[in-house]
Amino acid sequence: MSTDQPPPGESPEEDPFLKKPQEPTPPSGGSPYGSPPPPPGSGGAPPPPGGPGAGGYPPPPPPYGGGDPYGGGHGMPDPLAGMPPLADFGRRLAARIIDVLIVAVPLFLIQLAFGTNRYMVETDRGEDVSEVISKSYSGSGLVMTLISIVAYVGYDWWFTRKSGQTVGKKALGLRVAMLNDGSVPSSNAALSRAAVLWLPTLVCCFCLWPIALVVSILVDKPYKQGLHDKVAKTVVVQATT
Repeated sequence: MSTDQPPPGESPEEDPFLKKPQEPTPPSGGSPYGSPPPPPGSGGAPPPPGGPGAGGYPPPPPPYGGGDPYGGGHGMPDPLAGMPPLADFGRRLAARIIDVLIVAVPLFLIQLAFGTNRYMVETDRGEDVSEVISKSYSGSGLVMTLISIVAYVGYDWWFTRKSGQTVGKKALGLRVAMLNDGSVPSSNAALSRAAVLWLPTLVCCFCLWPIALVVSILVDKPYKQGLHDKVAKTVVVQATT
């Protein structure tokens, strides 16, 4: 771990998209949450009704997106308050297509160069019709599948943990952010997001899993989270407005 410190007079680099809640301005010489009520019999005014949060007791502002990771904090009627605009589905889809092409084209060229067959199929040929009896990974196909998993998952993991922006998202002005505070996802969150996004597609559900992800984004309210976002507790927001 680096122990380098910023030069005197310079603050550490901060995430420009990180939510920075505004703290209440403390009264002179007092607590940031107001002055305590005067003791009984001191002649001072009685404490304001309602307890903390009323009168001289302003509560601290809620975090990005609400009081909990899914915006369920009390006193936060709008769970999207303080959050950058959510990305619309069309831009998310276009960004995903760009990312898929960036990874898929080199993988296709590798597979073409080595003549790899992904599956081994056994058939029982009748007089007029060929009936498929079984289908399984060939040896070279299994290797190619493992390479694809590393490529797709690694690509999404690396760029998401680095800046929240894959190449496609950066081109479309989008960004992956943690729902609770708007920060760049941690390495673990980025890895879990990438794994849920790609593993089912590459291993067994090539057609069904992408459809399930699309449906989950379209029906989720209010954050437009896909299943991969739900697991990682992330959202996709606009990086430029």
